[in-house]
Amino acid sequence: MARIGLTAERLTQAGAELADEVGFDQVTVSALARQFDVKVASLYSHLKNSQDLRTKIALLALEELADRCAAALAGRAGKDALTAFANVYRDYAREHPGRYTAAQLKLDHETAMASAGVRHAQMTRAILRGYDLAEPDQTHAVRLLGSVFHGYVSLEATGGFSHSAPDSQESWSRVLDALDALLRNWPAA
Repeated sequence: MARIGLTAERLTQAGAELADEVGFDQVTVSALARQFDVKVASLYSHLKNSQDLRTKIALLALEELADRCAAALAGRAGKDALTAFANVYRDYAREHPGRYTAAQLKLDHETAMASAGVRHAQMTRAILRGYDLAEPDQTHAVRLLGSVFHGYVSLEATGGFSHSAPDSQESWSRVLDALDALLRNWPAA
């Protein structure tokens, strides 16, 4: 019989919090069972296995991130939208390092297409419409932005920018200025 009060949603939230504390790679059904002081078997009525838990955390993270991005983008366009979008990713990675890592989990095609990841792509393309990019340049730009944002926040999270001046915030601002300039003057194919 399932423990009263335990649901897939509650376990997913607890798993997300655990990911932020100890790292996404350390989140397992066993670790979650220890946290709730229950036997692992009692969680299997809510979770299939650790991969199912990890997928649920990834979907939660994608949803949270998409909601934050949507709120940040409301009423913005051009560089203002680009900066707001980028700052949401950076802030989320700083506030929720385990969840941010979870958001990078490779999902099967069906799960990915039903996830908030689709909203992320739509919002990125909405930003790029302000730069008047047509296909295939728009897809190239989506990939560029994702790579730069993820690369920067990943390096920053591991202390990659903490050993020299100027500080990371100054570099981040310059990176966003450079991206805006590149998008406004996208090279012809």
